[in-house]
Amino acid sequence: MQFHLRHFDRDLCDKLVAKLMKDVEGTCSGRHGFVVAITGVEHVGKGLIRDGTGFVTFPVKYQCVVFRPFKGEILEAVVTMVNKMGFFAEAGPVQIFVSNHLIPDDMEFQSGDMPNYTTSDGSVKIQKDSEVRLKIIGTRVDATEIFCIGTIKDDFLGVISDPGATF
Repeated sequence: MQFHLRHFDRDLCDKLVAKLMKDVEGTCSGRHGFVVAITGVEHVGKGLIRDGTGFVTFPVKYQCVVFRPFKGEILEAVVTMVNKMGFFAEAGPVQIFVSNHLIPDDMEFQSGDMPNYTTSDGSVKIQKDSEVRLKIIGTRVDATEIFCIGTIKDDFLGVISDPGATF
């Protein structure tokens, strides 16, 4: 972790922890997943002065809570976009695509003002802001992002709540 010399004072450790939280929380490492929160700082090592820059680099060992979806995991997500190819949903920081081939056969795409997938009897509808329970069937990990493919074509998966439903 790099820290400028102008910040050196009695509160150096507190400032290092605050900068660590600001810089690391909410980021994604393909290897570890999304850093949700830092739970503790185990050790701050001796600083190494970077010649000519005014910065000091500190090795920091910390513990954190991470979110890394894996194949076969069941997640609850909110639908963000629906089109004839399928729909996109978000589960926290992860975006998941569910192809129309991975949606039950009795659901058909309906275009219009509010595109959706609806069952033939009209009892279930997947549209923007619907909550769905889905299963991750594949992930692709980049250096800074994780992409997932999901399915709702399995037992106990599908719509949890429909914002368009009237009770």
